[in-house]
Amino acid sequence: MSKRDYYDVLGVNKSAPADEIKKAYRKMAIKYHPDKNPGDKAAEDMFKEAAEAYEVLSNPEKKQRYDQFGHAGVGSSASGGYGGGNMNMDDIFSNFGDIFGGHNPFESFFGGGGGGQQRGGRRVAKGSNLRIKVKLTLEEIAHGAEKKIKVNKLIACKTCDGTGAKDKSSVSTCGTCGGSGQVRRVTNTILGQMQTASTCPTCNGSGQQITAKCNVCHGDGVVRGEETITINIPAGVSEGMQLSMSGKGNAAPNGGIPGDLIILIEETVHETLKREGNNIVYDLHLSFADAALGISIEVPTIDGKAKIKIDPGTQSGKLLRLKGKGLPEVNSYQRGDEIIHINVWTPKALSSEERSILEKLRDSANFKPQPGKNEKSFFDRMKEYFE
Repeated sequence: MSKRDYYDVLGVNKSAPADEIKKAYRKMAIKYHPDKNPGDKAAEDMFKEAAEAYEVLSNPEKKQRYDQFGHAGVGSSASGGYGGGNMNMDDIFSNFGDIFGGHNPFESFFGGGGGGQQRGGRRVAKGSNLRIKVKLTLEEIAHGAEKKIKVNKLIACKTCDGTGAKDKSSVSTCGTCGGSGQVRRVTNTILGQMQTASTCPTCNGSGQQITAKCNVCHGDGVVRGEETITINIPAGVSEGMQLSMSGKGNAAPNGGIPGDLIILIEETVHETLKREGNNIVYDLHLSFADAALGISIEVPTIDGKAKIKIDPGTQSGKLLRLKGKGLPEVNSYQRGDEIIHINVWTPKALSSEERSILEKLRDSANFKPQPGKNEKSFFDRMKEYFE
């Protein structure tokens, strides 16, 4: 089943400003919040769909890619697990808690979990995100790449398995909330008795208390360390694009949920090829003799060498196209072309014999420029090609 347009999901126009998008999402989130619609799977799906749409449209870079490429520009990669889709409740409450002023608007009325991460009904911390840069060659961009990167970050303490406790006997159930992570009270209102719930102030929502701290991490549950992470980068990415890997950021204190790893794509300059969108441009320099007589010649592509035929009388500035020899679009079967720009090379130094030959040819009728009416300028050719 295809995804709905994100603008349709939130009920806004494509030109809607950021505050209008935020307002529309808040309205949808309140309407379909799981605490307001207990047991309603359809409402839960709408809640997640609205959060996914807002996650993309509230981010200027993701919004730009979505406007240009649609879902393919921000969707998950089969090889990498990136993108804005497949959000769970933990992601939504963690990332968009500020939409409701820093808390869950239904927490007081329905005993909901607030804007933090939830695990087993308890509130847990989430680790911070990490950002790294990955440089790719054109060949890697064309075919996708697997990169193994060593990342210095906070990792779970191996001594205490991230709990922060000295041993298993050093963890006890919170006496204030009884392990639920919340304290509840019943108040009388004009509508009758109303049950309210809030995060336990003693355990901060974890439901547990540490009686003796780990000697290595001193109760934090995390230490500084290094992890080798395998990153599967999909084909067709571009300079400045950001990918994310869920759970590969900094570990969270006391066994919480790890943050995400944000990967910023950088392109290395190719020796002979230049990227223009999904097309590849190559400047082919020909001698006057080869341009006049014609020749078969090899040119570089991102997949190796390709042999092309230069017709006799080829003019400088002519554009040739190798269809499908460019770069693929992200998560798409479409592929750009390679454009070959012909440059007829004029020698700067001549031997006396060469000069004598050219002097004899100077006055030949065939050597006098005679551009036809159908001859197009370089700019006209480029404009025509891209249109």
